[in-house]
Amino acid sequence: MEGEIRFHHRSVLLNETIELLNIRPDGVYVDGTAGGAGHSREIAARLSGGTLVAIDKDPDAVRAAAERLREFPCARVVQSDFRNMREILQREGFSAADGILLDLGVSSHQLDEEERGFSYHGDAPLDMRMSQEGKSARDVVNGYSERDLARVLREYGEEKFAPRIAAAIVREREKAPIETTAQLAELIKTAIPAAARREGGHPAKRSFQAIRIEVNGELDSLGAVLDDAFELLRPGGRLAIITFHSLEDRMVKQRFQAYCTGCTCPPEFPVCVCGKTPRGRLAAKKPVTASDQEIRDNNRSRSAKLRVIEKV
Repeated sequence: MEGEIRFHHRSVLLNETIELLNIRPDGVYVDGTAGGAGHSREIAARLSGGTLVAIDKDPDAVRAAAERLREFPCARVVQSDFRNMREILQREGFSAADGILLDLGVSSHQLDEEERGFSYHGDAPLDMRMSQEGKSARDVVNGYSERDLARVLREYGEEKFAPRIAAAIVREREKAPIETTAQLAELIKTAIPAAARREGGHPAKRSFQAIRIEVNGELDSLGAVLDDAFELLRPGGRLAIITFHSLEDRMVKQRFQAYCTGCTCPPEFPVCVCGKTPRGRLAAKKPVTASDQEIRDNNRSRSAKLRVIEKV
């Protein structure tokens, strides 16, 4: 099958994630980012009488996941954005889940398949669409105003040279549209001062991240799904999220803290009047990160952080 042959993805923090999900054999589990089905297979293998709903918006990932989960009758594979999780679960006949996993960011397949246009290392059409439909990176680079480009690069890439890069993009596209990843990467490189280019990896890394997040609405989707996912958990159920950059991790950390917070009355109040009680507890006090061995085996795990919360 073409999806099985072509789609590859190395699941990060695999053992740690499965352990912290605390899987019940008869439970209902959601993998909202199925990818190559690495995590999904490990969840499905632990179910007897339970159900796994594996979701991904990338059609390549859906084909691969369907093939790799074919031996597990408990697994159901759905092509959709994980922000539609509630509707998907209801359609599959469930109102709640015992565990939900989100492995955020771009997959190894998406990065390594040059024609998908995610990587600054190759030369491919500017694309970056996980769903392979809708607005592309080409549309963002050639269609956004200089002000909006700078905002995207600053907010989603934390790029301190965002205004310079945005201005360079606008100047270049006035001559002709920017069509390829190599064009854009070289343009970003020349817009950044020489001294800064020698620091912190490839000079286009932050900008490509920012454009990818904008194209796929990644932070919007995460913000929209967090409350839904937590509410969908049964008491004792766990939500596990793997992030790969500080913006995602900050959002997850703050939302998890809110779920774990009880009374918010001012300290001078003699008694609680808000009536709030903690709705969750952290299953791991600190974010779980990759071991030295995993980082050696898969450098992309270096920036991964796993946070897990249990509903009480």
